[in-house]
Amino acid sequence: MLENYLPILLFIVVGVAFGVLPIVGGYLLAPNRPDSEKLSPYECGFEAFEDSRMKFDVRYYLVAILFIIFDLEIAFLFPWAVVLEQIGLFGFTAMAVFLGILVIGFIYEWKKGALDWE
Repeated sequence: MLENYLPILLFIVVGVAFGVLPIVGGYLLAPNRPDSEKLSPYECGFEAFEDSRMKFDVRYYLVAILFIIFDLEIAFLFPWAVVLEQIGLFGFTAMAVFLGILVIGFIYEWKKGALDWE
């Protein structure tokens, strides 16, 4: 009975080894030469000069949300492409309408300047 679980145990051990060994190897083999540049705080390419609760520009959040929305919508294409032969013309038309709406939304955001970063 327990021999049935040997492949699972082996899979777990190999997975943990692939995750832990590079970290331990990097810690043991990497040179440790800290200097002022390496130890300085780094955030978005500039030194922290204000309180950590300062307000960010709204455009940062807008671009992030738009990226997530368009990225998730594009992810719908993969399952559709896999079953394209089974769903036929109806599925193709539904996806064409979906992509049309996606392109219209993208063009609208582009024209409004939501994707421009100053």
